Amino acid sequence: MNPWLLWLSGWAAMAIVMALLWFVQKRTGDAGIVDVAWALGVGLLSVFYATLADGLPERRILIALLAGIWALRLGAYLLIRVLRMPEDGRYQKLRDEWRETTQMKLFWFFQLQAFWSALFAAPMLIAAGNPAFLGLPDLLGGVVWLIALSGETIADRQLAAFRNDPSTKGKVCRTGLWRYSRHPNYFFEWVHWWAYVLIGWTGPWGWLTLMGPATMLFFLFKITGIPPTEANALASRGDAYRAYQRSTSVFFLWPPKETRT
Repeated sequence: MNPWLLWLSGWAAMAIVMALLWFVQKRTGDAGIVDVAWALGVGLLSVFYATLADGLPERRILIALLAGIWALRLGAYLLIRVLRMPEDGRYQKLRDEWRETTQMKLFWFFQLQAFWSALFAAPMLIAAGNPAFLGLPDLLGGVVWLIALSGETIADRQLAAFRNDPSTKGKVCRTGLWRYSRHPNYFFEWVHWWAYVLIGWTGPWGWLTLMGPATMLFFLFKITGIPPTEANALASRGDAYRAYQRSTSVFFLWPPKETRT
Protein backbone atom coordinates (compact mmCIF):
# COMPACT_ATOMS: atom_id res chain seq x y z
CA MET A 1 0.00 0.00 0.00
CA ASN A 2 1.24 3.51 -0.79
CA PRO A 3 2.88 4.75 2.44
CA TRP A 4 1.62 8.32 1.98
CA LEU A 5 -1.96 7.13 1.55
CA LEU A 6 -1.52 4.86 4.55
CA TRP A 7 -0.25 7.72 6.68
CA LEU A 8 -3.08 10.04 5.60
CA SER A 9 -5.65 7.33 6.39
CA GLY A 10 -4.25 7.07 9.90
CA TRP A 11 -4.36 10.82 10.38
CA ALA A 12 -8.00 10.96 9.19
CA ALA A 13 -8.98 8.19 11.60
CA MET A 14 -7.35 9.99 14.52
CA ALA A 15 -9.06 13.26 13.55
CA ILE A 16 -12.44 11.53 13.91
CA VAL A 17 -11.45 9.97 17.25
CA MET A 18 -10.24 13.29 18.62
CA ALA A 19 -13.43 15.04 17.53
CA LEU A 20 -15.47 12.49 19.48
CA LEU A 21 -13.21 12.84 22.52
CA TRP A 22 -13.63 16.61 22.38
CA PHE A 23 -17.33 16.02 23.09
CA VAL A 24 -16.34 13.76 26.00
CA GLN A 25 -14.14 16.45 27.60
CA LYS A 26 -16.89 19.00 27.04
CA ARG A 27 -19.17 16.83 29.13
CA THR A 28 -16.64 15.86 31.82
CA GLY A 29 -14.72 19.15 32.02
CA ASP A 30 -11.39 17.30 31.88
CA ALA A 31 -9.22 17.70 28.78
CA GLY A 32 -6.61 15.27 30.11
CA ILE A 33 -8.22 12.50 28.07
CA VAL A 34 -6.41 13.93 25.04
CA ASP A 35 -3.08 12.74 26.48
CA VAL A 36 -4.43 9.21 26.84
CA ALA A 37 -5.78 9.31 23.28
CA TRP A 38 -2.46 10.56 21.94
CA ALA A 39 -0.49 7.71 23.51
CA LEU A 40 -2.96 4.99 22.55
CA GLY A 41 -3.43 6.60 19.13
CA VAL A 42 0.27 6.42 18.33
CA GLY A 43 0.27 2.76 19.32
CA LEU A 44 -2.83 1.86 17.34
CA LEU A 45 -1.59 3.74 14.28
CA SER A 46 1.75 1.96 14.55
CA VAL A 47 0.00 -1.42 14.60
CA PHE A 48 -2.17 -0.31 11.67
CA TYR A 49 0.84 0.86 9.69
CA ALA A 50 2.85 -2.27 10.49
CA THR A 51 -0.03 -4.49 9.38
CA LEU A 52 -0.35 -2.86 5.95
CA ALA A 53 3.26 -1.83 5.21
CA ASP A 54 5.34 -3.63 2.59
CA GLY A 55 8.41 -4.48 4.68
CA LEU A 56 9.66 -7.77 6.06
CA PRO A 57 6.75 -9.48 7.88
CA GLU A 58 8.88 -10.41 10.91
CA ARG A 59 9.98 -6.79 11.32
CA ARG A 60 6.42 -5.55 10.98
CA ILE A 61 5.36 -7.91 13.79
CA LEU A 62 8.27 -6.67 15.92
CA ILE A 63 7.31 -3.03 15.41
CA ALA A 64 3.63 -3.72 16.14
CA LEU A 65 4.59 -5.46 19.40
CA LEU A 66 7.08 -2.81 20.55
CA ALA A 67 4.88 0.18 19.74
CA GLY A 68 1.73 -1.54 20.99
CA ILE A 69 3.20 -2.49 24.38
CA TRP A 70 4.73 0.96 24.80
CA ALA A 71 1.40 2.65 24.03
CA LEU A 72 -0.60 0.38 26.34
CA ARG A 73 1.74 1.05 29.27
CA LEU A 74 1.81 4.81 28.78
CA GLY A 75 -1.90 5.05 27.94
CA ALA A 76 -2.89 3.03 31.01
CA TYR A 77 -0.66 5.16 33.24
CA LEU A 78 -2.16 8.38 31.88
CA LEU A 79 -5.73 7.05 32.10
CA ILE A 80 -5.30 6.14 35.77
CA ARG A 81 -3.96 9.64 36.43
CA VAL A 82 -6.92 11.22 34.60
CA LEU A 83 -9.42 9.12 36.55
CA ARG A 84 -7.83 9.66 39.97
CA MET A 85 -6.60 13.24 39.84
CA PRO A 86 -8.10 16.66 38.98
CA GLU A 87 -7.60 18.05 35.51
CA ASP A 88 -3.95 18.64 34.69
CA GLY A 89 -2.78 22.14 35.60
CA ARG A 90 -1.77 22.77 31.98
CA TYR A 91 -5.37 22.55 30.82
CA GLN A 92 -6.71 24.50 33.78
CA LYS A 93 -4.34 27.30 32.85
CA LEU A 94 -5.51 27.20 29.23
CA ARG A 95 -9.14 27.42 30.34
CA ASP A 96 -8.27 30.50 32.43
CA GLU A 97 -6.51 32.12 29.48
CA TRP A 98 -9.02 31.22 26.78
CA ARG A 99 -12.20 31.89 28.81
CA GLU A 100 -15.21 32.14 26.46
CA THR A 101 -13.26 30.72 23.49
CA THR A 102 -12.11 27.66 25.44
CA GLN A 103 -14.21 25.01 23.73
CA MET A 104 -13.49 26.23 20.22
CA LYS A 105 -9.76 26.34 20.88
CA LEU A 106 -9.82 22.98 22.65
CA PHE A 107 -11.46 21.45 19.58
CA TRP A 108 -8.57 22.58 17.39
CA PHE A 109 -6.11 21.55 20.09
CA PHE A 110 -7.57 18.04 19.97
CA GLN A 111 -7.26 18.07 16.18
CA LEU A 112 -3.65 19.14 16.49
CA GLN A 113 -3.10 16.15 18.75
CA ALA A 114 -4.58 13.93 16.02
CA PHE A 115 -1.94 15.23 13.61
CA TRP A 116 0.77 14.73 16.20
CA SER A 117 -0.36 11.12 16.72
CA ALA A 118 0.08 10.43 13.01
CA LEU A 119 3.36 12.34 12.96
CA PHE A 120 4.85 10.34 15.83
CA ALA A 121 3.66 7.06 14.30
CA ALA A 122 5.42 7.90 11.01
CA PRO A 123 8.83 6.48 12.11
CA MET A 124 7.09 3.16 12.80
CA LEU A 125 5.56 3.27 9.32
CA ILE A 126 8.98 3.91 7.77
CA ALA A 127 10.63 1.17 9.83
CA ALA A 128 7.83 -1.27 8.92
CA GLY A 129 8.65 -0.69 5.25
CA ASN A 130 12.22 -1.96 5.69
CA PRO A 131 12.54 -5.13 3.54
CA ALA A 132 15.97 -6.19 4.84
CA PHE A 133 16.41 -9.40 6.83
CA LEU A 134 16.45 -9.08 10.60
CA GLY A 135 19.91 -8.42 11.99
CA LEU A 136 21.99 -6.68 14.64
CA PRO A 137 20.27 -3.26 14.25
CA ASP A 138 16.92 -4.87 15.04
CA LEU A 139 18.38 -6.58 18.10
CA LEU A 140 19.91 -3.32 19.30
CA GLY A 141 16.58 -1.58 18.70
CA GLY A 142 14.88 -4.13 20.92
CA VAL A 143 17.49 -3.61 23.65
CA VAL A 144 17.07 0.18 23.50
CA TRP A 145 13.29 -0.25 23.68
CA LEU A 146 13.57 -2.50 26.74
CA ILE A 147 15.91 -0.10 28.54
CA ALA A 148 13.65 2.86 27.74
CA LEU A 149 10.44 1.15 28.81
CA SER A 150 12.02 -0.12 32.02
CA GLY A 151 13.47 3.28 32.90
CA GLU A 152 10.23 5.14 32.24
CA THR A 153 8.22 2.61 34.26
CA ILE A 154 10.62 2.84 37.21
CA ALA A 155 10.58 6.66 37.12
CA ASP A 156 6.76 6.76 37.02
CA ARG A 157 6.47 4.33 39.94
CA GLN A 158 9.03 6.20 42.02
CA LEU A 159 7.15 9.46 41.51
CA ALA A 160 3.78 7.83 42.26
CA ALA A 161 5.13 6.34 45.49
CA PHE A 162 6.51 9.73 46.50
CA ARG A 163 3.21 11.49 45.83
CA ASN A 164 1.22 8.85 47.71
CA ASP A 165 3.33 9.30 50.85
CA PRO A 166 1.59 11.86 53.11
CA SER A 167 4.92 12.84 54.70
CA THR A 168 6.24 14.18 51.37
CA LYS A 169 3.42 16.67 50.76
CA GLY A 170 4.84 19.95 49.46
CA LYS A 171 8.30 18.45 48.99
CA VAL A 172 10.28 17.74 45.82
CA CYS A 173 10.91 14.16 44.72
CA ARG A 174 14.63 13.44 44.80
CA THR A 175 14.47 9.67 45.18
CA GLY A 176 15.73 7.05 42.76
CA LEU A 177 16.11 8.28 39.20
CA TRP A 178 14.72 11.68 40.21
CA ARG A 179 17.98 12.33 42.05
CA TYR A 180 19.82 12.34 38.71
CA SER A 181 17.32 14.08 36.45
CA ARG A 182 14.38 16.43 37.01
CA HIS A 183 12.54 14.55 34.27
CA PRO A 184 13.80 10.96 34.03
CA ASN A 185 10.43 9.83 32.66
CA TYR A 186 10.79 12.26 29.76
CA PHE A 187 14.39 11.20 29.21
CA PHE A 188 13.50 7.53 28.82
CA GLU A 189 10.49 8.44 26.68
CA TRP A 190 12.94 10.16 24.32
CA VAL A 191 15.31 7.18 24.38
CA HIS A 192 12.40 4.95 23.33
CA TRP A 193 12.18 6.62 19.91
CA TRP A 194 15.75 5.64 19.06
CA ALA A 195 14.62 2.00 18.90
CA TYR A 196 12.75 2.66 15.64
CA VAL A 197 15.74 4.52 14.20
CA LEU A 198 17.85 1.40 14.66
CA ILE A 199 15.15 -0.90 13.30
CA GLY A 200 14.34 1.20 10.24
CA TRP A 201 17.68 2.80 9.37
CA THR A 202 18.73 0.31 6.69
CA GLY A 203 15.44 0.52 4.80
CA PRO A 204 14.16 3.00 2.19
CA TRP A 205 14.02 6.51 3.63
CA GLY A 206 15.36 5.08 6.87
CA TRP A 207 16.99 8.36 7.83
CA LEU A 208 13.51 9.85 8.25
CA THR A 209 13.06 7.76 11.40
CA LEU A 210 15.27 10.39 13.07
CA MET A 211 12.25 12.68 13.13
CA GLY A 212 10.95 10.54 16.02
CA PRO A 213 13.61 11.40 18.63
CA ALA A 214 14.18 14.87 17.10
CA THR A 215 10.50 15.84 17.26
CA MET A 216 10.07 14.33 20.72
CA LEU A 217 13.07 16.29 22.03
CA PHE A 218 11.63 19.51 20.61
CA PHE A 219 8.21 18.84 22.15
CA LEU A 220 9.68 17.98 25.55
CA PHE A 221 11.84 21.10 25.73
CA LYS A 222 9.64 23.64 23.97
CA ILE A 223 5.96 22.66 23.96
CA THR A 224 4.16 20.05 26.07
CA GLY A 225 6.80 18.62 28.37
CA ILE A 226 9.33 20.41 30.53
CA PRO A 227 8.19 24.09 30.39
CA PRO A 228 4.61 23.62 31.71
CA THR A 229 5.68 20.90 34.15
CA GLU A 230 8.36 23.09 35.70
CA ALA A 231 6.07 26.12 35.77
CA ASN A 232 3.52 24.12 37.76
CA ALA A 233 6.23 22.78 40.08
CA LEU A 234 7.56 26.28 40.76
CA ALA A 235 4.05 27.52 41.48
CA SER A 236 3.35 24.72 43.97
CA ARG A 237 6.78 24.17 45.57
CA GLY A 238 8.55 27.51 45.12
CA ASP A 239 12.05 27.75 46.58
CA ALA A 240 12.29 24.00 47.17
CA TYR A 241 11.94 23.40 43.46
CA ARG A 242 14.33 26.23 42.60
CA ALA A 243 16.95 24.50 44.73
CA TYR A 244 16.19 21.27 42.88
CA GLN A 245 16.69 23.07 39.57
CA ARG A 246 20.09 24.35 40.69
CA SER A 247 21.33 20.93 41.77
CA THR A 248 19.80 18.50 39.30
CA SER A 249 20.13 17.94 35.55
CA VAL A 250 17.02 19.01 33.67
CA PHE A 251 16.93 15.97 31.35
CA PHE A 252 19.93 13.66 31.02
CA LEU A 253 20.81 11.44 33.98
CA TRP A 254 23.76 13.08 35.76
CA PRO A 255 25.09 13.17 39.32
CA PRO A 256 23.57 16.11 41.23
CA LYS A 257 25.56 19.19 42.16
CA GLU A 258 26.12 20.07 45.78
CA THR A 259 24.51 23.48 46.26
CA ARG A 260 23.32 25.62 49.10
CA THR A 261 19.54 25.84 49.39
